[in-house]
Amino acid sequence: MCGYNSRATWPEEQHGVFDFKEDYATVVFLRSVVRSSNPVTTYRLLLCACFVSFLAYGSAAKEKPWLEVRSPHFRVLTDASAGDARRVAREFEQLRDVFASQYPGFRLESGAPLLIFAARDEETAKSLAPYLWKAKGAKPVGYFQQSWERKFALIRLDAWNTGFGGHQIVFHEYTHSLLHINAHWLPAWMDEGIAEFYAYTRFRENDTLIGTPTDRYSTLRWKSPIPIETLISVDHRSPYYHDEDKVQMFYAESWALIHYMLFGPNMEGGKKLNEFFTKLQQGTEQKKAFQEVFGSFKEMDNALDGYVHQFQLQAGVIKNKPQMNEKDYPSRVLTMAETQAEIGGYHLWTHDVSNAHSYVSDALQNDSKLGLAHEEQGFLDFFDGKDEESLQEFTKAFAADSSLYLSLFAKTMLSPIAASNAPADQEAFKKALNAVLAINSKYAPAYVQLSRLAVRQGDLTMAYGYSRKAEDLEPFRAGYHLQTGQILLRMGKGAQAASFAKYVADRWYGSDHNEAWELWQSIPDSQHPASEPITESAPKDTQEVSGSVKSVACGKEDDWSFNLEQGGQTLTFRRKGGFNFGFSDSLWYGEDHITLCHHLEGLRSIVHYRPPGNNTYFGEVAEIEIRDDLPPPAAAAKSSAAAVRPN
Repeated sequence: MCGYNSRATWPEEQHGVFDFKEDYATVVFLRSVVRSSNPVTTYRLLLCACFVSFLAYGSAAKEKPWLEVRSPHFRVLTDASAGDARRVAREFEQLRDVFASQYPGFRLESGAPLLIFAARDEETAKSLAPYLWKAKGAKPVGYFQQSWERKFALIRLDAWNTGFGGHQIVFHEYTHSLLHINAHWLPAWMDEGIAEFYAYTRFRENDTLIGTPTDRYSTLRWKSPIPIETLISVDHRSPYYHDEDKVQMFYAESWALIHYMLFGPNMEGGKKLNEFFTKLQQGTEQKKAFQEVFGSFKEMDNALDGYVHQFQLQAGVIKNKPQMNEKDYPSRVLTMAETQAEIGGYHLWTHDVSNAHSYVSDALQNDSKLGLAHEEQGFLDFFDGKDEESLQEFTKAFAADSSLYLSLFAKTMLSPIAASNAPADQEAFKKALNAVLAINSKYAPAYVQLSRLAVRQGDLTMAYGYSRKAEDLEPFRAGYHLQTGQILLRMGKGAQAASFAKYVADRWYGSDHNEAWELWQSIPDSQHPASEPITESAPKDTQEVSGSVKSVACGKEDDWSFNLEQGGQTLTFRRKGGFNFGFSDSLWYGEDHITLCHHLEGLRSIVHYRPPGNNTYFGEVAEIEIRDDLPPPAAAAKSSAAAVRPN
């Protein structure tokens, strides 16, 4: 949150994802050539999601149209030369080929297309992402933004493949993006270790090197290792994942453990790693799975320590596939309006709303018929709560460019047919959602809405199938698993629903965990698996109340209020400082376009607050959770005054 296989078991089996192919040679690296780790450049700094708007830094990105280069699977935009963009595209193609050859069956495309911005220098990069330079001493050399609907890589050509870490940062996060569409869940060490392993991929004319040493390798030599039993238990809340003194060792040792599992003795060329991965996807508790596959933690501690202190390290040498010469990648000069719209889109999906408005406005002035610019204006209007204007912009966008599936989806969800129980409207709604999928078959939110429509129509079998398809496409979204669990419960399959709830609750935290706890609570105790019970998570020293959202008044801290309706009464909450906010993944506008200011009215909310309040407000908000409850069947919707408004 902000987390077509119709089998009725969970978690479903996945095999072969980490079957490391042994059709490579090896190359040896001496420890003495490994560079020192750089504690200043950390992925954590570069990947913070910034929801604060800043004024544009100059007009570097507005001076002239950019170039576009297309390779078979990637699109690169640059203000440098076509040759520079082709080189970047070729290296992405080579890395993609590594995954395609080493992991047969690995999904390599998601519903969120990747667009690569290859900025010629720091000045251009800074104009695209000014917030990255706001941290004291920050000198970003690469950035990867993974949103639900778009993925962006920002590359500084003056730092790409120069030893400053640009390609390592971007390839690390690109690897994450692939892992997350091929696994229901991964422990932090495995997620980061595999990403770090491929971050240091090196490309040569005829072959590619994988498993070359991380820049953090020296940390392994001079600092005490983290016990593996502790390492595999680290999650995203742990000090090992955040504290500067600990995070370097966490990344270094995670890399080393993956490296050992792929190249180390008795690891069978990665087959044991694949076996471990499969057990995780089937729901086996991690420590149990680890010991079943690799033996005792003490034995692995000793083996890993010996491995990282040996004089030589192996890496894989993979012969490059015959492929299109990069000089054959077509290029073209974008129009000025296209350039402004593409840059405006980058600002939009990185939540730099001020710059997005500026660029999109300029794009529409230069070309009033440009579909992409109208789509982005639609999302900007939606962000401001201007739904009528937003609907008009999405309609114009799709009329101008029938490839804009996001515009078709958004205008469909904003239209009356999305909430109607009239058979003709529901048929039109279904047809529109299928039209979205005809353009982008991997766009999971359309399957979520088809599932919810089937629930309203009383066809739970169809609803289950659509929900499983959404899970398959975006397995890292906890809420998709929970929607399937809720459907199973309505089908009378409480035990299976409980397994979904338990799986999510044990692996996610915050609002995701609590949504799983709610599902668990709704299942009879007799259908719970024999395991530790699930408990609700709440901020310390808070109380809880639930109801439907009546209104939100946005503004500065003193002017902000959150109004909840419960039993005919309105409860008003204020805020003092920051607070946590989570929501159901099934909300159609998702993580990319949700705000606390608009589009929440009528949805169920759980508020954790700190009392006492006073005569004007009920308490101070510590956490807000928004639920997108599964809709009732049509008959129940007509008879129940308490039905939740469909989205």
